[in-house]
Amino acid sequence: MAKKKQNIPSKGQPGAIHKGTFKRLLKIIWNDYKPQLIIVIIFIIINSITGAILTSLLKDLIDNCILPIVGKENPDFTNLIQYSIFFAGIAITGIIASLVSNWTLVRVSQGTQRKIRNALFNKMQSFPIKFFDTHKHGDIMSVYTNDVDTLEEMIGRSLPEAMTSIITIISILVAMIIQSPLLTVFVVVFSLLTIFVTKGFAQRSGKHFIGQQKSIGKVNGFIEEMLNGQKVIKVFTHEEQSKKDFDKVNEELFENMNQANKYANLMMPVAHNMGNIQYVAIAAIGTLLALTGNLALTVGTLVAFLQLTRQFTRPIDQSMMQINSIIRAMAGASRVFEMMDIEEEKDEGYVTLVNVKEVNGELVECEEKTGRWAWKHPHHNGTTELVELKGRIDVEDINFSYDGEKEVLHHISLYAKPGQKIAFVGATGAGKTTITNLINRFYEVDDGKIRYDGINITKIKKADLRKSLGVVLQDVNLFTGTIKDNIRYGRPDATDEEVIEAAKLANADSFIRHLPEGYNTMLTENGSQLSQGQRQLLSIARAAVADPPVMILDEATSSIDTRTEKIIQDGMDKLMEGRTVLVIAHRLSTVKNAKAIMVMANGEIIERGDHEQLIAQKGEYYQLYTGNLELE
Repeated sequence: MAKKKQNIPSKGQPGAIHKGTFKRLLKIIWNDYKPQLIIVIIFIIINSITGAILTSLLKDLIDNCILPIVGKENPDFTNLIQYSIFFAGIAITGIIASLVSNWTLVRVSQGTQRKIRNALFNKMQSFPIKFFDTHKHGDIMSVYTNDVDTLEEMIGRSLPEAMTSIITIISILVAMIIQSPLLTVFVVVFSLLTIFVTKGFAQRSGKHFIGQQKSIGKVNGFIEEMLNGQKVIKVFTHEEQSKKDFDKVNEELFENMNQANKYANLMMPVAHNMGNIQYVAIAAIGTLLALTGNLALTVGTLVAFLQLTRQFTRPIDQSMMQINSIIRAMAGASRVFEMMDIEEEKDEGYVTLVNVKEVNGELVECEEKTGRWAWKHPHHNGTTELVELKGRIDVEDINFSYDGEKEVLHHISLYAKPGQKIAFVGATGAGKTTITNLINRFYEVDDGKIRYDGINITKIKKADLRKSLGVVLQDVNLFTGTIKDNIRYGRPDATDEEVIEAAKLANADSFIRHLPEGYNTMLTENGSQLSQGQRQLLSIARAAVADPPVMILDEATSSIDTRTEKIIQDGMDKLMEGRTVLVIAHRLSTVKNAKAIMVMANGEIIERGDHEQLIAQKGEYYQLYTGNLELE
């Protein structure tokens, strides 16, 4: 049954932002970067104070150093030089404070994004298959990219701008009152229109931004692969390796973004502080103009106050410019936290899969790999039973609904003994794949039981259950890497010899050896350079190297031409030897040799028996086989 896909519930729309989002985000930043944030606050205070001091000292510079030497034949520049050196020292202190605070904030903002991306990806590995079946993958990707990226501007710019503005306004206001309480009343607000950025910073940041975009593409591509391959990942319990592989590409993205934004965020503070130094020179010219006025103020006081006025209005303008960024960031953060709060896949199983060997006629658990497995089943009385893994499946009167309302399976009962092949046929939506999804515990049954070697599968840990089941799907998922790596995905510790043996078993060895680099051929974009049949053979080889006692073949040849089907079918026949096999098929020619064939319709088994028995009944299977009825 097809599940309707939906967007991730969004509390992050403007006007609907969760009230705890901002507090939660600040808690994450503070817990991880408390020392860095303290450093940032200290250096922002230093930078703001140095700006106020520089402007306030303009009065003494003009009145005590410049005006006294104006018009003199042999002026004494001693005081002017001393003040200039003092000015330069304060200005350099301000520049250093800006550099330190901004470099630190770059690290904090990029580190926070890296932490959130890793947390999201790790959490995603624990989501149930139902989440991926019912949510749009593009929307999930948007959380990783667009929504997480909105936090960068807020953490790296909006928050420090807010802190700087508050400190600057307080310090400048105090300085203005000291200079002239009367003129403070008449302060008017005006905006800074242009900030000049040096060419060098622009070139450096541009180079790293190119690398950043390439890294974003790698991360997006990797995540998309993981999303499309969630069933394969869970079937082969590959969650931990996925986390490690993601951390590598995510680390590369972090480094590129760290370098790019480090230089980009330095442009404004450097230009600002250099503007203060430049303003000192302009002040000398302004003083001469002020001498012709009628204000009851010294020229120095007037120039200093004018500068303070500009510094006072600037942070207010900048704060207003950050409002939209903060709202956008909070909307993105709400969606991020919404996804992080999704309930994880529950697993209350306690029966595990262990290696065993036979000692004096009894099974004994052992550390080394023996090729024999058993279910380690603890009982309530304190005893532990080892039940050898044989591959018997018993489905006992199960009912199931995806949404809790419309039932898609009704009173399904069947069994498969070790080594038997059981086939399911029926129209799309009849419930064939749903049964296999329940055996894998991608979903849980509503009523009834499924037993594996006599054990209720709800008692078996999901990772151990899925390790014992091999799945070959109609839609093949191949991952970026070599052919050898893709086959080994079924069992990461498989040797090269075992990989090759699995490929031979699946009839894949021949075409692989004809490729330019053989087993070391690199696959990208889900193996787009291979044919559908070749990709399917690799999928069979991947299941073969896992060597599970139970195989599930879900319409593995439905999209393959007849000639290729024969090759694939030969490979699957070898794979099925000695195993319990559940086959879902559209083509009835692939199930003729099944021990039992289940004909399904509307979530029920309407006919069952082997090929000869069903033909003799002349029911729906007979109609399908003779071509009088077609599967839809």
